[in-house]
Amino acid sequence: MTDVAAALEHYQQHGYARLGPVFDEPTLIGLRERADDLMLGRVVYPGLFFQLDAASGKYEDAPIGMGWQGPSLQYRKLEKLEKDERFLAALSHPIFEQIVRARIPGDAVIYRAILFNKAAVGGSDIPWHQDGGKLWGLSQDPELQIWLAIDDAPLDGGCIEVLPDSHRDGLATPLGGVVPAQRVLAVQADARKVALPAKAGECILIHNQVWHRSGKTLTGQRRLGFSICYMSAQTRCLRKKRAPREFFPVFRERPGTDSSMV
Repeated sequence: MTDVAAALEHYQQHGYARLGPVFDEPTLIGLRERADDLMLGRVVYPGLFFQLDAASGKYEDAPIGMGWQGPSLQYRKLEKLEKDERFLAALSHPIFEQIVRARIPGDAVIYRAILFNKAAVGGSDIPWHQDGGKLWGLSQDPELQIWLAIDDAPLDGGCIEVLPDSHRDGLATPLGGVVPAQRVLAVQADARKVALPAKAGECILIHNQVWHRSGKTLTGQRRLGFSICYMSAQTRCLRKKRAPREFFPVFRERPGTDSSMV
């Protein structure tokens, strides 16, 4: 049984929490199959976002704005997975709804539902970063992400690493995103980090502003992770160059319920 209350308490204090195993192996098999289908073009959804990993192995060299580049299992990330019924079912899990209700008042929407793929060979390290700030272009920063290990994510296999309590200090820069190298050195993030190895099916809560990173997989096995960022339906997209984004509704507040209760 998942102890949601204990996980939420740890999350609030430290900026992350283990939720434990949530999904069974048949569900995970279905998600792995669908991930392959999407990357290899066997299942197609208009508007799905693709980004290949950098051939150089450097995060900063990952191609931007190229989208689908043909069948490949080297895509670094796929976004807008709420378009797919299997991933939509996963992100709508009742335990996830329970957590969202406890943290987000009123109706909830998704900022992004994204598959992170660390290929068996190659790939890149993801530097220390925060998910928010002006880079995200929102009227208010979201705080809640839930990360699902679709494959095992061992210590040397691309597991999530966090800097506990770092969310308490807010954004390292107004822009958000990658934390400047001098800040990383100043707080000795690499020495103080906590690694969160996970078995397939396990989930982790991550505060958007807690510093987090991950390395390459060195096991010869790929690592798929599914990350969903939930936020209040009152949040608005502030971008001006294109039409503002509209966000996918996922959980609507039920009349007569107290959204602050777990």
